[in-house]
Amino acid sequence: MNHLLLIFAKTPTKGQVKTRLAEHIGKTKALWVYKQLIQKTATEIEKFRGCKVVFYAGSPTHSDSFFDDYTKKIQSGSDLGERMAAGFKWGFSQGFTKIVAIGTDLWDLELELLENAFKLLGSHEVVIGPANDGGYYLIGMNRMIPQVFKEKKWGSNSVASDTLKDLHTYRVGLLAEKNDIDDYQDLLNCKSLFSLYKTQFYESEN
Repeated sequence: MNHLLLIFAKTPTKGQVKTRLAEHIGKTKALWVYKQLIQKTATEIEKFRGCKVVFYAGSPTHSDSFFDDYTKKIQSGSDLGERMAAGFKWGFSQGFTKIVAIGTDLWDLELELLENAFKLLGSHEVVIGPANDGGYYLIGMNRMIPQVFKEKKWGSNSVASDTLKDLHTYRVGLLAEKNDIDDYQDLLNCKSLFSLYKTQFYESEN
């Protein structure tokens, strides 16, 4: 199986992760939420049988990395697009023929979702998992398409639509729209994670 799963992650450091969420709930609670997300990601990707490589922003040897069993590389590039492009370019240079990239913001990540993404790459050149905020939580390719990662307003609600415009001449497979966790409204919309959050920080105080 010549499949590669790229996981783009940040070292879980207070004040450096979930900054938009931290504006509402504070840095300590935002770090806790991020650790739940990264643990969920680690749990689900463990079930995936293909090759897995973690691209880190920060130190990959941090004690809370959650990805001790996987190859780790430092992200390179001045923005998210350049960092993802570098990951895909590396993967294709290693001989992988299907590459899927995810972040660590999706509480609803499941093995079936990853398997569906790779399956779609058998009949499509690109697969995208759109997020309900206008971005995407997953992107995969079976060949390098550099324009996908250029001239995007990363973090805006136009990323997915702008990407699809760039891909109008390619076959693109779409996964189900999902809610990735970037801000407080996203957390509220994710009932199971928000329930854990309330238990951790509110019910335990009473």
